[in-house]
Amino acid sequence: MVRDETAPPAEGVADSREAALTGLLRSSLTRLAGPEAQVARLGVRDEFAAPAAPRPQPAEDPGPAVPVHVYGQHAIIGPVPQDVDATRACPRCLARRWQAVRSVSLRDALEIGGETHAAGEWPFVTAFAMDAVAALVTAARQRSSRTTFPEVHLLDLQSLSVRHYPLVPDPQCPRCGEPGPDTEEAARIELQAAPEHEPGAFRVRPLESYDIDVAAFANPVCGALGPSVVHDVSSTSTSATIGCFSMRSGEYLRETFWGGHAGSFGTSARIGVLEGLERYAGMRARAKTTQVTGTLEEFGERAVDPRLVGLYSEDFYRDNPRVLPFTPDREIPWVWGHSLRDGTPRLVPEVLTYYHAPGLENRFVQESSNGCASGGSLEEAVYFGLMEVLERDAFLLAWYGRQPLPEIDPGTSRRASTRHMVDRLAMYGYRARFFDTRISFPVPVITGVAERFDGGLGRMCFGAGAGADPEAALDGALCEIATDAVNLQNRTELDEARLRAMAADFREVTALHDHPLLYGIPEMGRFADFLLRPPPGPLPTPAPVSVASLRPAGAAEEGTSGDVREALERCLEPVTAAGFDVVVVDQTLPEQRTLGLHTVSVLVPGLLPIDFGWSRQRARTMPRMRTALREAGLREADLGPDDLNPAPHPFP
Repeated sequence: MVRDETAPPAEGVADSREAALTGLLRSSLTRLAGPEAQVARLGVRDEFAAPAAPRPQPAEDPGPAVPVHVYGQHAIIGPVPQDVDATRACPRCLARRWQAVRSVSLRDALEIGGETHAAGEWPFVTAFAMDAVAALVTAARQRSSRTTFPEVHLLDLQSLSVRHYPLVPDPQCPRCGEPGPDTEEAARIELQAAPEHEPGAFRVRPLESYDIDVAAFANPVCGALGPSVVHDVSSTSTSATIGCFSMRSGEYLRETFWGGHAGSFGTSARIGVLEGLERYAGMRARAKTTQVTGTLEEFGERAVDPRLVGLYSEDFYRDNPRVLPFTPDREIPWVWGHSLRDGTPRLVPEVLTYYHAPGLENRFVQESSNGCASGGSLEEAVYFGLMEVLERDAFLLAWYGRQPLPEIDPGTSRRASTRHMVDRLAMYGYRARFFDTRISFPVPVITGVAERFDGGLGRMCFGAGAGADPEAALDGALCEIATDAVNLQNRTELDEARLRAMAADFREVTALHDHPLLYGIPEMGRFADFLLRPPPGPLPTPAPVSVASLRPAGAAEEGTSGDVREALERCLEPVTAAGFDVVVVDQTLPEQRTLGLHTVSVLVPGLLPIDFGWSRQRARTMPRMRTALREAGLREADLGPDDLNPAPHPFP
């Protein structure tokens, strides 16, 4: 039997063709003693807006039909309901994933351009084509999935080639998704022991232990993180990979890139998937349903005050009237987090932790993925989220405060790979320099700079790293500059006219990638002279310090086994002792839990947030920007407006 589950045929598609298709497929399946099939067409409606269908039959029932979706020259068979060993997904998951990886023009037509119309009769309603579909339906019903996620099978009706792709369930699927409520009790966190899988790793499991099938997340049919992963063969420092997924924001599709930078393309792709999932999890709440709406005045001390996290200048809100400034009596959505300082749940404005949450009217600031991190345990994820927050706070304090920093000798690193990469960058014409960026806390933070020896186009790029172990912090900073430097000259040359316009008017710096690329212009180097060429003082310039000298008192030597929770608690102590709260929001997706992963957002109200776009720099106007360098004993007085670096930060 064949059923057609699609909405009524689009204009121009004859009912007779629909009947012919189902009739031919039914005949083919009958001859093969095949199962029931359920036929649907893709590309005839917006799957993200279509109403929910009835839930599928129980998994134990051997009778559910095999889904068959058709579009263009393709038929997609699956997910087959009998895949009892795989994580479940339904036909609606497939339709939604399929739409998410379509071209911009097709998505615009489906999502904002009204109904689509058939260009002509479907040419594959033939007995021969339906025999091929029926054979694959029958084979798929008998095939057991060998992957973590159920498979779908793509049949090209022109070439009769068949490809198989894993289908990751869509946590927002209205048919099978089961988001839980966001509650105060569910937000509570109790840190547990989390032994490192090897000394100095700060990870509880090695990357290889995660059952990550890259094809499930990057494939042209239903990739959960986009249609493909690209190997950057132009990179001569790392085997970099790049992927991208799109999410609608009003009338435009916002692209979100992810990638990995390791010594092999296979490892880089797996790292990239972890990063992509982390960003996908942090953009909006998918595994839970937010339920709290109210005002700061109403919630009081139970809530994080957005004014402590930072707001834009009055000029920004005046020039952008569609962005409404926050006020304590304004009703906004909130999510539950957990205060590691106080050991109690706290409410967090949704837009400060889910940085692409629906409802543009609620977005009084545009947050980024700052503080979002993933790990094999909750403790590991919180540790890396906190490191990111501390790293960027220190970097911004140094940059906008034009604070000279002690230089670090990378030749003192115990890691041969670090020393080799520094030498490799020199071969490409870049000097790798590193600076001790500890300002307020003893946690090692290191700023890295790759500077062209000849001062030409592609002048410099920056990176940073933080960690309980300075070797790990140095490695993080080096990885960023090693990846970016080798392509910087070419990227600057290709975009030179636009970048020079930015250098002449910083108001033209509007996007994330504008910030680092701007410093490929040679004349922008003068804004980094405070760091790279500080003016001579009355005392001789101190010699570069060793990497080991940055190790906090009481921290274990590299090579000594440790526990991630213990490292996290050592880093938390000076932050909370200084009066800052550390609030954690669990963002973990169902597909991450399947893989044994956790993702969190770590928020430390009062530390400087990273922003992209010159008009959005909250850090420049926050109280900490004025006082932190003095409180750290690095300045005699608070900073005034004239003391700040007048150029945008170069953070990548």
